[in-house]
Amino acid sequence: MTDRVTLPGASLTLFRDAPSLHGKRTAALGEFACETAEAGAQAIREALALLRAEGFEAALGPMDGNTWAKHRLVIESDGRPSFLMEPQNPPHFVEAFEQSGLKIVSRYLSAVRSADVLDSQTVVPGLAIRQFDPARAEAELTRVHALSLEAFASNHFYQPIALEPFLASYRPVLGFIDPELVLLLEDDAGALKGFLFAIPNLSNPGSKAVILKTYASRAKGGGSMLANAFHRRAKDKGFADVIHALMHESNLSAAHSDSKGGKIFRRYALWGGAL
Repeated sequence: MTDRVTLPGASLTLFRDAPSLHGKRTAALGEFACETAEAGAQAIREALALLRAEGFEAALGPMDGNTWAKHRLVIESDGRPSFLMEPQNPPHFVEAFEQSGLKIVSRYLSAVRSADVLDSQTVVPGLAIRQFDPARAEAELTRVHALSLEAFASNHFYQPIALEPFLASYRPVLGFIDPELVLLLEDDAGALKGFLFAIPNLSNPGSKAVILKTYASRAKGGGSMLANAFHRRAKDKGFADVIHALMHESNLSAAHSDSKGGKIFRRYALWGGAL
């Protein structure tokens, strides 16, 4: 169930089926907007009081229900133009959460590196990479959904997503993807063991950057195979840079990006706290 909290100069939506913070009964504060930091902070405090009265024990925000949807705010930037699917917000949104009494509970980053082929050329016997088949898009994504539920289960504030909302989140971009940049890793029996989803930076038509949005592998060495194959294809297609997008700062992907020369250009945060 959701409700809109509206005050002069600010509004947000309460999402009552949210990921848990420290095992507590948690709601999310999403679809947040404010004209001033003071108005935004007041709206957040009003929402927290309402949730406390309902018996909720914690809150997270900004988050439109869960981490599969829009969440977090930009807190630091080197001025690089925004990329496709990246959060965007004015600085006073951050100030509003800072003034609300909530604290940062999770941090994320985006980095950029050259599209040059990686030094490692990992090959795992029994595993093979093929590209996404747009003619079978929903069937392909159904398999990716099943693997995602398994691969991302240990992620911060993970919450499972049903198949239909998962498919719905990808349908708007299916017409824009390059199948050669969406890779599937399969074993000899045809079982899906990993995937990599990348898309050109369509929000900046003159950009020579491609966005590595997400990848996952349930086979040892599979992630390196996917990354190596992707970088070769990106380079062959004329991309100069690869954006490693929206990584949790403690994830292996962030460490891998750093070790391969990734330069951080944006940081993000999610707030939360006990009520």
